Amino acid sequence: MRRVALKLEYDGRDFVGWQRQDVGTSVQGVLEQAARHLTLGAPVTCIAAGRTDSGVHAEGQVAHLDLPQKHTREAIRNALNFHTRPHAVAVLDVADVPDDWSARFSALGRCYRYTINTRPARLVLDHGRAWHVARLLDVTAMQHAARHLLGRHDFTSFRASSCQAASPVRTLDRLAVTQHNETITVIAEARSFLHHQVRNMVGTLKLVGDGKLPADAVRDILAATDRKAAGPTAPSDGLVFTRVVYEPDPFVAS
Repeated sequence: MRRVALKLEYDGRDFVGWQRQDVGTSVQGVLEQAARHLTLGAPVTCIAAGRTDSGVHAEGQVAHLDLPQKHTREAIRNALNFHTRPHAVAVLDVADVPDDWSARFSALGRCYRYTINTRPARLVLDHGRAWHVARLLDVTAMQHAARHLLGRHDFTSFRASSCQAASPVRTLDRLAVTQHNETITVIAEARSFLHHQVRNMVGTLKLVGDGKLPADAVRDILAATDRKAAGPTAPSDGLVFTRVVYEPDPFVAS
C-alpha cells in the first residue's frame, strides 16, 4: 500500500457535508465507496484537510487515502472520477506522499472565500454559490470591521455552539473584503478555523455593511467571548474552501 493525496472540488449542495453520516450522502462516503473499486472491495478511510458543512463548496480541498501500489496516479484519478459519478465531486490531481503525511495534520494553512451578491434581481446562474443580499452594503465599513479580527484571539464569539475544538484561540492571518460591481468577496486565511467561524464572521460583517452595527463594535464582540454577541451565521451557499497550504506542496512536487 502507498499513501496518496487528492486535490478535490465539489458542489456542497449535493452533500450533508464532508464527513460520513448515518443518514445522507457525504463527500467522504462517496470517495471511500469509489476507492473500494481500487482495493478489491476492502474498506478505505479518506481523511480531509477540513470538514466542510452541508452546502459549503470546495475548489481546493485536499484528502489522503491508502491504496495499492500497482495503480498509477492517472489511473487513480480517472477511476475515482468514474466511480464518483453522478455526484458533484471531482478529483483534480493525485500526488504520492510519505506514509506519515496527513491531509489534516500536515496542513500549514487553510483558505476560504465567501461571496455576497448585492444585485436587485434574484440569482440564477450563481444560485447556491453566493449569499444574495439584494441591497447595497457599506464595504468600507466592513473592511474597517474586519481589521479588528486579524491576529491571535479567543474567537468564542464566532464559533458554533457545537464546535468541538479544544481551544477557541486561533490566529487569523487574513480577512480581506473587496468589491467588484455587485459582488463582495471575503477572503479568510488561517492555519485552522473553528466550526462556523468564517460564516459567523461574515454574518457579523454583513450587519456592519447594513449599518446595523458600527464597525468598531466588532472589537467589543470579539472581547465578549460570547456567541450571542455576534451576528447570525451566514448561509453556507457563499462559502468555498479554496486552498490548503503545505510545505512542500505535494501537488507541485508531483
